Amino acid sequence: MHMSHRISGFQCSPIRRLSPFARVAESKGIRVYHLNIGQPDIKTPPQVLDAIHAYNEQTIAYGASEGLQELREGLPEYYKKYGLDVQPDDILITTGGSEAIQFAFMTLCDPYDEVIIPEPYYTNVASFANIAMVNLVPVTSKMEDGFVLPSIDEFEKKITRKTGAILLCSPNNPTGHVYTPRELKQLLELVKRHDIFLIVDEVYREFCYDGKTFTSILSFTDYADRVICVDSFSKRYSMCGSRRGALVCKNPEVLASALKLAQARLCPPDIEQEAAFAALRTDDSYIDQVRAEYQNRRDILVSGLRKIPGVKCNCPKGAFYLVAELPVDDAEKFATFMLRDFSLDGETVMVAPCEDFYVTKGIGRKQVRLAYVINPEALRHALRCLEAGLAAYRKQVMMEC
Repeated sequence: MHMSHRISGFQCSPIRRLSPFARVAESKGIRVYHLNIGQPDIKTPPQVLDAIHAYNEQTIAYGASEGLQELREGLPEYYKKYGLDVQPDDILITTGGSEAIQFAFMTLCDPYDEVIIPEPYYTNVASFANIAMVNLVPVTSKMEDGFVLPSIDEFEKKITRKTGAILLCSPNNPTGHVYTPRELKQLLELVKRHDIFLIVDEVYREFCYDGKTFTSILSFTDYADRVICVDSFSKRYSMCGSRRGALVCKNPEVLASALKLAQARLCPPDIEQEAAFAALRTDDSYIDQVRAEYQNRRDILVSGLRKIPGVKCNCPKGAFYLVAELPVDDAEKFATFMLRDFSLDGETVMVAPCEDFYVTKGIGRKQVRLAYVINPEALRHALRCLEAGLAAYRKQVMMEC
């Protein structure tokens, strides 16, 4: 029995593929600190849960393909906080930011067209590209440079007649870099010059640290016709499982085309849209507190990592991830070792190996993505496990040699 050639090109997610090892460890009573996945332990705003509990429709019926009208009317008020003029007709509600990226690929690109992306990138984008039959073309950002945007010349060299778009994530998953207005403006001038689109995933826009402000791609109104913004409720309001997102665009042709895909999947789930609408009523103090909490966790993690011999990492400016380089031969083997063969006082750590966060083969083999989404005490325990685990792994590798 043979599977399709299409599915053979997909990769198992490095964020989740080691989960069977974690489950076995947990079944043995070992506590696993999950730094592999961006699942916050922050409580969801109570009004979100209240909206779910209060849902009392007698029939859960099909809704509008473009999304719940009151949600689309409520989002513009949220965007006004960032000085953005967004109208309900500019918004298509999606099943998470993931579906918004996939819709963008399928709307802008024909099969075997290309999307340029800075690497390392959010690894699941590879699967969205495979579904859309789009080829990802990498431009490499480097840890030693702080993962800043590679030069515009590097992007321009990758543009061909098959290029449909450039995709960014800011604040960035997995590096935590926040792209500057200058970086964004350079890319906008580039896409206009070559008559292509710029897609920007902004789902972490609330989480910029050290007093830094966030610049939305939607604020560059002179380029509005070639910009797609990807948004999500998942991380902002700690409601990842609700899978509520949005595709935001001022180009009516893009929205009308993406709506064809939205109609094919009928509609986004109804109850979760009610929850998302309730989330928009969240007081700004909630976000302020969450941002301060993540900055504190970032500082604990960065400080702790820099004390471990041989570990390298940058201090991220936003989101709640960082990429660390470990003194190991292969981060995948090390991550498996931590779950299958190691524990310290009944505890261990799960990390996400970074090699599949790159398109370019061979880069990132010693790197891991870490998500600082667990509380400070748990982070300190995780750091202690990580340091002891690295020492044990290196000792085992030396013995095998």
